Amino acid sequence: MSEAFWKTTPLSQMSPEQWESLCDGCGKCCLAKLEDEDSGEIYWTSVGCRLFDAEACRCHDYENRFAKVADCVRLTPDNVKTISWLPATCAYRLIAEREDLYWWHPLVSGDPMTVHEAGISIRGRVEALEDELDEPEAYFPYILEEEP
Repeated sequence: MSEAFWKTTPLSQMSPEQWESLCDGCGKCCLAKLEDEDSGEIYWTSVGCRLFDAEACRCHDYENRFAKVADCVRLTPDNVKTISWLPATCAYRLIAEREDLYWWHPLVSGDPMTVHEAGISIRGRVEALEDELDEPEAYFPYILEEEP
């Protein structure tokens, strides 16, 4: 039996299908994050992107997300090494740091539900969507104590 592709294939050489399969479906990328302009510190919120389906823990319009959401970030083999807000559990970050995937990752478990069952996803924890908030200050009540 051959070794898992994420252990043998560099991010830059993965096929589009391999790359997409690294996403565990946690939804954390789709949460609004605030950055302190002075310190650079990132504050996680419980506010989801306007395209985020909080029940399914997926984007409503994944194929068109960059056209519809100006600040949606396209992950690439180069930028996953430098994006400070990628979750500690993110497969892209883990592979870039030469770490292995967690047991609950669908590629390891074989089940897309384990990320939810393990409590890693944000399913059930989104309290608002960004299109419901008008001013930056409106995000403050939704700031989380730590990364979800």
